[in-house]
Amino acid sequence: MSDEKAEATEKPLEKLTVKALREIAKDIPEITGVHGMKKEELIVAINEARGVEEEAVKPTKSAKAKSAPKVGVTLGEIKKQIRALKSHRAAALESQDKKMAQVYKRRIARLKKKSRKAAALSAAQ
Repeated sequence: MSDEKAEATEKPLEKLTVKALREIAKDIPEITGVHGMKKEELIVAINEARGVEEEAVKPTKSAKAKSAPKVGVTLGEIKKQIRALKSHRAAALESQDKKMAQVYKRRIARLKKKSRKAAALSAAQ
């Protein structure tokens, strides 16, 4: 098992999995709350504990996507769309149109995911 840790430390932190980063972070006494951290947080915490400057760390793809907020619909507008789709889905289920009910269900799921992202972005700002 010590061989695996040695191999893991040879790779750049950005290339490691969250599981491997947690193993590394658990061995560092200054870092607490390892299991509640995301990959970016783990990388920053490990680098700070090791004394590496943050500027040398490249953000991961997901961090880049989160840093550039999309201009568009607000959270309220998304929720309004979800309510409308739910009523359409209910009508499709009453008329026993299973295909359209499934389509509305997928659209609702996508909008819910979009609303969670929008809420997270607004909370971060």
